[in-house]
Amino acid sequence: VQLQASGGGLVQAGDSLRLSCAASGTIRSPNDMGWYRQGPGKQRELVSSISSGGFIKYADSVKGRFTISRDNAKNTVHLQMNSLKPEDTAGYYCNLRPYMGWDYWGQGTQVTVSS
Repeated sequence: VQLQASGGGLVQAGDSLRLSCAASGTIRSPNDMGWYRQGPGKQRELVSSISSGGFIKYADSVKGRFTISRDNAKNTVHLQMNSLKPEDTAGYYCNLRPYMGWDYWGQGTQVTVSS
């Protein structure tokens, strides 16, 4: 399984970005797809995830600003990030977690938010 992430960049506070991740290969279902992030000197943390059945989780810090969605037919997941803040600056990593089996990770995409 391979995960290809895209959509990061350098933006100003208050701007928006949309991250996308496409999974390819033999993918076990059911599964969760989602995004984690790791800022400088910080541990990797869950930003948001969505199950193949549509159950969604958000980190408290992004609730009301970020929206996750997925297309099961295309094995893609998207993260719409609005009202970005400097504290959102991090490497964002796409994750695929089958309920049976091991996790898969994308290569990471950098999001930098300037104040």
